[in-house]
Amino acid sequence: MDFPQTTSIHLELGTVRQPYNSARIFGDTGTKFSLRDLIGKGSFGYGRVTVLSPLNANHTLRLVVAPLGYSGTGQFAAPVRFQNTTFAAATPTTGRYEFNSYRLSYASTVRKTEKEIWRVGGTLKVRDAQIALQQGTTRAASSNLGVVPLIHLSGERKLSERWKLLLDADGLAAPQGRAFDVGLFLAHRLSPKTDLTLGARTLEGGADNERVYNFARLDYLSMGLVLKL
Repeated sequence: MDFPQTTSIHLELGTVRQPYNSARIFGDTGTKFSLRDLIGKGSFGYGRVTVLSPLNANHTLRLVVAPLGYSGTGQFAAPVRFQNTTFAAATPTTGRYEFNSYRLSYASTVRKTEKEIWRVGGTLKVRDAQIALQQGTTRAASSNLGVVPLIHLSGERKLSERWKLLLDADGLAAPQGRAFDVGLFLAHRLSPKTDLTLGARTLEGGADNERVYNFARLDYLSMGLVLKL
């Protein structure tokens, strides 16, 4: 299998669902509630762009731009204390969840054969997140901006002349929290410079500290294109 040293862009469009998404803000004094129960499981739309740029035959830079935001309206079964604001039960409440992710990875090729290639490296992830609640004119929001180091793993496995599997993963766990983002895609070559992809991705993790408690799992289904420049 030939792995040309050329920049590629993976464009993803699809839907995301939240099997669970629990929050408590502030982390030690707020009321724990479920965003899934409030606004529903989904589906919600999403888009993502991943750029792979080889530095040489064995080293690659990766850039990911992954904005995500969705909202819905429901009612709490009991009063919720959120960001020092109390939201009443049995009252229409709009919840919004944002989890924008921007990542830069450096990876080295650790295995390369005629049928497969595997890369391992590190990722710096900039997390721009927000949870917001609103009842009428009463609104409260909790925002979080931070940088998280992750371990990166990616690879390709050739299935035939026109089909291959793609793996794209970042993840790390620590006492302060965890973050895992794993995507698996089936790619079909449409032309020498264009592949069509179908795949699934799971994002899971969160943090538990004095300021914020939030753990969520997001499941993605996507269709996309890989464009080779």
